[in-house]
Amino acid sequence: MEYDRDRVTRLMGEAKNALFNIHELAELDEEEFLRNKHYISSAKYNLLVAIEACIDIAYHLISKNKLRLPKDYSDAFKVLQENNVISNELARRLILMARFRNRLVHIYWDIDDRMIYRIITENITDIEKFLEHIRKILGGDNK
Repeated sequence: MEYDRDRVTRLMGEAKNALFNIHELAELDEEEFLRNKHYISSAKYNLLVAIEACIDIAYHLISKNKLRLPKDYSDAFKVLQENNVISNELARRLILMARFRNRLVHIYWDIDDRMIYRIITENITDIEKFLEHIRKILGGDNK
């Protein structure tokens, strides 16, 4: 698979830094998390950074390998699935993640903070699985 090593490494680093911050927040008790607007804002921002990095990696791989142009962010993961880069199940989970990203950006006022807590404590592994899978298929040299 063709890719720019420096670009993918940088994007993976950004995602991993955001995941580190998310894991710190996920260690908080739910009620403590919900009482602090700074925790909630930090979780939203770091989720956005991690998700954007995954989308950017997907678009980069699509572009470098001349795959079908995605219709939108969520479709980028469908393109990777169609070309056997990621599994059907991982693609399904990442499509949901990309749609959630759109809600964070475009309907930010209508997101339940308890949902944010559930995502950082229960669903963040989807991003980790994607990054680990990409690292493996690209030769394991992207930290």
